Amino acid sequence: MTKLCARGKKAAQAKFDVYPSAYANAYASRICAGKIKDPSGKKRKDFRGPKPTKKKNGGPVFVQGRGCGAIMSSKRKKTRMPRV
Repeated sequence: MTKLCARGKKAAQAKFDVYPSAYANAYASRICAGKIKDPSGKKRKDFRGPKPTKKKNGGPVFVQGRGCGAIMSSKRKKTRMPRV
């Protein structure tokens, strides 16, 4: 969980009578995210979001040409037919 920026926390305390409430925290988080203006009229993004994760060994892992649940032919069980 990330912390709120100081600017958003101060704006929420100024606007709401009871600060640690759901409405006040939502207001403060929108100010920190830069979605609304604070009381001074500034609209800037203080919250940068979670840091991007680093991938090991390059790009995404996917195999083309196979659908969901596809089985390799070498791993497939052979169906035995009964001798009549």
